[in-house]
Amino acid sequence: MSKIIDSIHSPADVKKLSGKELEQLASEIREELVATVSITGGHLASNLGAIELTLALHRIYDAPKDKIVWDVGHQAYTHKLITGRRDRFSSLRQYGGLSGYTSRDESEYDTFGAGHASTSISAALGMAIARDLSHDDYHVVAIIGDGAVTGGMALEAFNQAGHLGSNMTVVLNDNGMSISPTVGALARLMAKVRFDHRYHRAKERSWRILKNIPFGRKLWWAGRQVESCVKGLVMPTVLWEELGLTYIGPVDGHNIKELETAFTQAKNFKKGPVLVHVITTKGKGYSPAEGEPVYFHGVSGKNSNHCDIPSYSEVFATTMIKIAREDPRLLVITPAMPEGNCLKPFQEAFPGRMFDVGICEQHAVTFAAGLSTLNYLPVVAIYSTFLQRAFDQIIHDVCLQELPMVFAIDRGGIVGDDGKTHQGIFDLSYLTLIPNLVVAAPKDEDELQHLLYTAVNSGKVMAVRYPRGTGAGVPLSETLRTIPIGKGEVLREGGDAAILATGISVQASLAAAEILMKKGIAVTVINARFVKPLDEELILDTARRIKNIVTVEENTVKGGFGTCVLD
Repeated sequence: MSKIIDSIHSPADVKKLSGKELEQLASEIREELVATVSITGGHLASNLGAIELTLALHRIYDAPKDKIVWDVGHQAYTHKLITGRRDRFSSLRQYGGLSGYTSRDESEYDTFGAGHASTSISAALGMAIARDLSHDDYHVVAIIGDGAVTGGMALEAFNQAGHLGSNMTVVLNDNGMSISPTVGALARLMAKVRFDHRYHRAKERSWRILKNIPFGRKLWWAGRQVESCVKGLVMPTVLWEELGLTYIGPVDGHNIKELETAFTQAKNFKKGPVLVHVITTKGKGYSPAEGEPVYFHGVSGKNSNHCDIPSYSEVFATTMIKIAREDPRLLVITPAMPEGNCLKPFQEAFPGRMFDVGICEQHAVTFAAGLSTLNYLPVVAIYSTFLQRAFDQIIHDVCLQELPMVFAIDRGGIVGDDGKTHQGIFDLSYLTLIPNLVVAAPKDEDELQHLLYTAVNSGKVMAVRYPRGTGAGVPLSETLRTIPIGKGEVLREGGDAAILATGISVQASLAAAEILMKKGIAVTVINARFVKPLDEELILDTARRIKNIVTVEENTVKGGFGTCVLD
């Protein structure tokens, strides 16, 4: 028996379907997502929760003429499936295959590339203003999750959108989570509407009354005033409307008919920006993901290797627990990544000493700087790709004031299937140019714990950069020790050539030296440990003795470790 999904080649095909066919299509898409992502890996739970939303969106709007902008891209798999990419969906997150996020290089339906959070409203507003300036006629829609909407960039965009008053729609996909549960005052505000039954009951009664009054359609605007009053019972200050957006919702994000009604209202509204508040369930329709949405946010895939060797992230978290037991001043800050940074055990052991600040990287860094001014020891646990969002704060708020803290930089270097937006290959370049900052990269998981211990006790601003994935499998020392800052180590002696390596490139360099030895070429291998300051004495001594020197790193060439050695 043929499937409905087999007949879907563009959004135009989705528009032709009946209500029952749409429900069947949603079910088939769920099956396809689970089957494919279980093999390729990817963001499963968030995509399962956005299927009906996506179908309704493409039925009401006319992409690619109408511009649909997805935030992050964690919710865009259904969008890919129904915009002509199903035949390549099995290549998701594979080399040469489909991106795990939206990409302008991939499809005309992807109007804006994504990967980092909170960018969609700014991009959509830019498109709306461009339309107005060019006197064009199309609609612009941004889809953003309740986690990303707490980011400062999103709030800045809301502020300007309300000020400019250009027609556009923001769809708030509210599932109560980013990766882990959404945190902060904004999250609590939205939860009031999501869970308060008084609002839903009162809204239903209000609309029933209006339907029974003659000229009910003409009373629609009066109905909106009733709705605003009802919302006032639950939310004394309606944030979105105070910002200048007309609010529609909350809408059941798994009821296609209700979604289409809400999107039609937003599309036909001509007096400024609209926010459609959609309530969804992360992992919808797949019971394991509904039960454990954090675990199923990102799955590894069938071909992933599993072993008993701890990951670098796990070693980081274990080391933080060890140090925190000895030093009550140590605090850990993470921007919405407690799971990715393996910090749940730390949070359980020290519940008042870990701060998940949400998707707010800039705030995370300056918040840590404030803690440092009063002699606390903040450790900012953050992915390399996200740290670049706080570049100014690192310089202005931390390093120029020489406020001691630690940047624990996870996912440094190449991260593979997460794609071009998530590679950690720029950090050495931008960190080494900043004054008053020490930059280190361990060769293995044991050295990681010692460098973290060194950083916490250094009295300096120090960044410790480590990779994604499992460690090298070396034994972990029971006792932590400090490593002299700016000192490397010679791991292997040879007079024909020298390899200067940093981070996990040291392991590859040792393997290469072993291969070369079998070919009669003796190679010195040096673990630089520190990219800034370099061990200049060791490097110069090596250069005097050995003519052929090679540097190895997982970073862009310009501004990286090799450039520092040449300088």
